[in-house]
Amino acid sequence: MRPDEFMKKYGFDKEDESNDHSLRHNALEHARHLKRPHAGTPHDWEEWERFRREHPDQVEDEEEGDSK
Repeated sequence: MRPDEFMKKYGFDKEDESNDHSLRHNALEHARHLKRPHAGTPHDWEEWERFRREHPDQVEDEEEGDSK
């Protein structure tokens, strides 16, 4: 019997309780909570400013004291 089969058989495998920390999950969370980027090329910043002007409701408010 494989270890994963043993864990499932005896109830030690609690996949639904574990937090998803995969790269895909983290990327989706980052995309859902848009904030000002920390780095990037000038083109990235131009795109960010344009997106922020066009979609202000999709961008989280910047914290006070943050500056470029």
